Amino acid sequence: MYLAKVIGTVVASVKYEGLTGYRLLVVDPINDRGQSVGLAHVAVDSTQAGFGEIVFCVASREAALACDPTFVPVDAAIVGIVDDIQKALEKSNGFEEAIDENR
Repeated sequence: MYLAKVIGTVVASVKYEGLTGYRLLVVDPINDRGQSVGLAHVAVDSTQAGFGEIVFCVASREAALACDPTFVPVDAAIVGIVDDIQKALEKSNGFEEAIDENR
C-alpha cells in the first residue's frame, strides 16, 4: 500500500470490459509529508476519489483484486480516501511531542 495524491483523470472511450463503470485517475505517489516520491501513473478508482484528495493505493495483484470482477488487467487501484495522517511521537530534548504536519 502507498499514499498518493489525485492529480488528474483519464478519459478512455474504449477499455477492457471489466473496467466498465470504473474511473481512471492519475495519481502521484507521496510520502507522509505530502512530498512526491515517484512517477505519476494511472490507477483505477474503487472509491469515488476526487481531484486533489490524498488516497491510498495498492499495486500488482492486489490492484486486480480491488475490482469486481476480480483479476482485471490493472497495475494500480485506489482503495481508500485518507482523512488524516497521524504519526507516532518523537523525542525532542528528552520530551515526547506529537509531530505537527502543519509546521
